[in-house]
Amino acid sequence: MTLADLIPAPATARSTADIFVLDESTVIDAAPGTERTARWLRATLGAATGLPLAPAASGADRPAIRLRIAPIAPADLGDVPEAHRLHIDAEAVTLTGTDAAGVFWAAQTLRQLLGPEAFRRAPLDPGRRWTVPGAVIEDAPRFGWRGMMLDVARHFRPKDDILRQLDLLAAHKLNVFHFHLTDDQGWRIEIERYPKLTEIASWRPRTKWGHRASPLWEDRPHGGFYTQDDIREIVAYARERHIRVVPEVDIPGHSQAAIAAYPELGNTDVVDTSALGVWDTWGINPNVLAPTEAVLRFYEGVLEEVLDLFPADTSPYVHIGGDECPKDQWKQSPAAQARIKELGLGGEDELQSWFIRHFDGWLTARGRRLIGWDEILEGGLAPGAAVSSWRGYAGGIAAARAGHDVVMCPEQQVYLDHRQDGGEDEPVPIGYVRTLEDVYRFEPVPPQLTAEEARHVLGTQANVWTEVMETRSRVDYQVFPRLVAFAEVAWSSLPPAAERDFAGFERRMTAHRARLDALGVDYRPPSGPHPWQRRPGVLGRPIEGAPPNV
Repeated sequence: MTLADLIPAPATARSTADIFVLDESTVIDAAPGTERTARWLRATLGAATGLPLAPAASGADRPAIRLRIAPIAPADLGDVPEAHRLHIDAEAVTLTGTDAAGVFWAAQTLRQLLGPEAFRRAPLDPGRRWTVPGAVIEDAPRFGWRGMMLDVARHFRPKDDILRQLDLLAAHKLNVFHFHLTDDQGWRIEIERYPKLTEIASWRPRTKWGHRASPLWEDRPHGGFYTQDDIREIVAYARERHIRVVPEVDIPGHSQAAIAAYPELGNTDVVDTSALGVWDTWGINPNVLAPTEAVLRFYEGVLEEVLDLFPADTSPYVHIGGDECPKDQWKQSPAAQARIKELGLGGEDELQSWFIRHFDGWLTARGRRLIGWDEILEGGLAPGAAVSSWRGYAGGIAAARAGHDVVMCPEQQVYLDHRQDGGEDEPVPIGYVRTLEDVYRFEPVPPQLTAEEARHVLGTQANVWTEVMETRSRVDYQVFPRLVAFAEVAWSSLPPAAERDFAGFERRMTAHRARLDALGVDYRPPSGPHPWQRRPGVLGRPIEGAPPNV
């Protein structure tokens, strides 16, 4: 592999005539603070190459991969978090980062330079001579938040799939995993004080097959959940890869699964909540939480366990949803109307804001930050809240102008459940056509923002909603290769969207597909889906220009 094949594109890269040979004598010389990268190199590159990559002995003069934390020249990279420098000559590969994460991202670049075989779990040729081309590479990310949201509520993904997904994020220098754990169709996290959330709310008797308008059903139970030890393992695995995990527990909408388990959470004066089950279809659900003190205490109890499972060093943000909360039940509920009057609120929108403000204060008091979908702007935004702007750019613009931090994830650009092509062979086509080039030309910072307002854009995130993704392979197909383009947008300082060199990116994708093949990713080929990737006869919603709302 050459420097010209790297993804994401580095800030600067210069080739030299040197070649470093990786062999049985190569050691890892890890300075204090770089131990996680040393472990990753030994486990990952060691497995792919079959080499021991032993720790360097004191005073030994052997070919080495050196890991260091130090300022980076030039000065504009010197103080940037996650910045790094690779210096490769005949004697050593030196990976220097401004922090431990920077060293780790430098190791991801080194893996790419070793070729696609370095992405396998065992050596193809035990006698192979492993070489790295001489180079000096300096790089730093454009954004500190480079994320992907995975919905495991609609279709559960086993723990091993989550660990694999974290590896795929790390390989693309993405550093945030937004873990969508609860919704109408399932509750996926064990809460010890509320056992019915996993006994009842974690499974449904059947599932809509395709878009909600489809006549087809998968007539078998679907479900699953992560034990608390599973969550601890996922968080520890992410921490080793310098990935932050943002858990999401939906409040006050998208809550039918929780209400099915604990009917008192719902608006019992207008709905027989005891008759509700976990929802088996898609769309916006009318069953929302009741605005009572008992509901607040219930979710405080949930979040107390969530905070214990997701420590602040890995999960400074907690996502509480806040989206798609129909107000019809509150309008009809005498108890909700009495609550609005008691609190002196201006209506149902402010009642939703009351929910959000309560948990904003509750999380802030515990050293965390609340983040929610852009509907939390309705009725007034909680003082410390950050916003995930999904309904286009408008929510993010409004939040940034009001001084709130924003993660840009507009559905029109980076919802990867949307179809990749207009052809009839696309499996369960949903929503907009968003090609690889469309994602590559996505610009996270709205031009309407001033430079000061733009500083509130923490970064960007691609979202993966799984209503029509029932297997790991379906997730792979929808996510890749578009997540590769997104990763470059999130990391690299690219020209304005219209000026970006998509032809050059496509050329680099030729090399990158070999890496994805080695990783076992079931991505969409450039020529269209393989026969086994299609879903003939399963209805989607291929309406260009209309939101999918599945």
